[in-house]
Amino acid sequence: MADAELDAIRKARLEQLKAAQGGGGGSGLGKAASRGGGDQAQQRQQQEAEQRQSMLNQILQPEAADRLGRIRLVKEQRATEVENRLIALAQSGQLRAKVTEEQLKELLNAVSDNKEEEKIVVSRRKGWADDDDDDLLDL
Repeated sequence: MADAELDAIRKARLEQLKAAQGGGGGSGLGKAASRGGGDQAQQRQQQEAEQRQSMLNQILQPEAADRLGRIRLVKEQRATEVENRLIALAQSGQLRAKVTEEQLKELLNAVSDNKEEEKIVVSRRKGWADDDDDDLLDL
């Protein structure tokens, strides 16, 4: 069963690479592509997104997919990074079974550990009613 899933992932990736290189069957759309380039690009992006989602459905258990969807609502960039890492692991053959929610949590922690923590620096200015200014009023 795992071999069939890996074959499906490899086929989807191969199709994705062909589409990215423009290797899809040339159906004489040269002139139409120059006029409707935006539509074609949008269609290609949609197709790539569908392939990506299909691969993720094969890689993730339903609970893990739900968690990743919730993460996407909050931090889209982090979810994309995790998806990219999962797809890379699957393509390299390092995933033996579907990723569980616990494994996804570990991967999220690994991704967040690699990123530098954002620091918020608060610099406070002295207000107009500081105690230091009281002695100036007593003159």
